[in-house]
Amino acid sequence: MRIRHLALGATLLATLAGATPGMAGQQATTATGIAPYFQPAGTAPSTPDADGFLRRWLLLEPIVKPNRTNTVFTASYVREALGTSYFPGQFTATPRDGQIVKAAEPLRWHALDSNSFDIKLFNLAQGLGKPTYGVIFQAYTVIDVPREMRDVRMAVGSNAASIWWLNGKEAVGLFNDRRMVMDDVLSDRLTLRKGRNVIRGAVINGPGLSDFCVRFLDAEGKPITALSTVLR
Repeated sequence: MRIRHLALGATLLATLAGATPGMAGQQATTATGIAPYFQPAGTAPSTPDADGFLRRWLLLEPIVKPNRTNTVFTASYVREALGTSYFPGQFTATPRDGQIVKAAEPLRWHALDSNSFDIKLFNLAQGLGKPTYGVIFQAYTVIDVPREMRDVRMAVGSNAASIWWLNGKEAVGLFNDRRMVMDDVLSDRLTLRKGRNVIRGAVINGPGLSDFCVRFLDAEGKPITALSTVLR
């Protein structure tokens, strides 16, 4: 009986903290948990770090997509899962910080600057008291390019699978169960147009950590840092 009371008490504490039953022990209870990994995005345009990685993103709270194993992440499965519309304007609208979208449950966009080159989605979800396993994360940013750049490549790493779009067209797909490795997959040669270029990404994972990193490489394979990141 005492064990049952302890279990009920843990469930009650988790519920009061914003978690749902069954999430106790896996979720943080307050947003302060993201502080070691993120800070609110600044108002001035951001530039990539010295290695060209984009650190400023709008990140949506995770969409629940139960998967007990990552072995199901074939190209066809991932394309179907990440090509599904979970909320209005998912592939076309310009999100803003604090905006709430109407998915299966209300989800909020967060404008953040990452403290590391890899965007730690698991820690974001955990810090916000959201599900960390069996989820889909949505990412959005805009790069402002001073001149047209031809023959560049988008270089992406993600844990686990993901798809990335540049200006509305698919640029990179990462499939199967994989760990996050920088420059894991390179796009075909692309053109960054002068001015505003929109990047959207979606990362899917079952059990385990979730994160990603994105940068652009020039025709010689060198990181591109001569651009700025804005969230508009």
